[in-house]
Amino acid sequence: MANYTNHPLLHGHANRGAISSTYSIWQMMKQRCQNPNCAAFKYYGGRGIRVCRRWQSFAPFLQDMGARPARMTIERIDNDGPYSPSNCRWATQAEQTRNRRGLRPITWRGRTLLVAEWARELRLKPVTVYMRLYAGMPLNRVFWRGDFRKDRLANRCVR
Repeated sequence: MANYTNHPLLHGHANRGAISSTYSIWQMMKQRCQNPNCAAFKYYGGRGIRVCRRWQSFAPFLQDMGARPARMTIERIDNDGPYSPSNCRWATQAEQTRNRRGLRPITWRGRTLLVAEWARELRLKPVTVYMRLYAGMPLNRVFWRGDFRKDRLANRCVR
């Protein structure tokens, strides 16, 4: 007897032949973790990220996570942990960006934010902040709103 537990039509996750975004996210999650031919495998399965046994079938995944809310993606709370009910949630892209590997929070004047958040708050281009950090500038110069080339003497430091 054939196993149809993962078929999207049985779960109502096909609309006129199109697969739902929830089903698609579940499929992509499994591909990233289990298929060495997947381009993203090295960042997931290749570094030990697994999909829990329960979520090998779509029905339990849907039961645990519910249908994907609009503009949300699946996020692992512990970035080094598995895809499992206790470690996953639906998150916005902004929330998920804060959980990426390799992000460097910067603490300045008693507050800790990511580069993009500091740039937005101080009305600087993120690339400007990144380049100044890469050049090894102290934070008071990194977050300076002036142009070093045009106005070396002006003191426009963020206060």
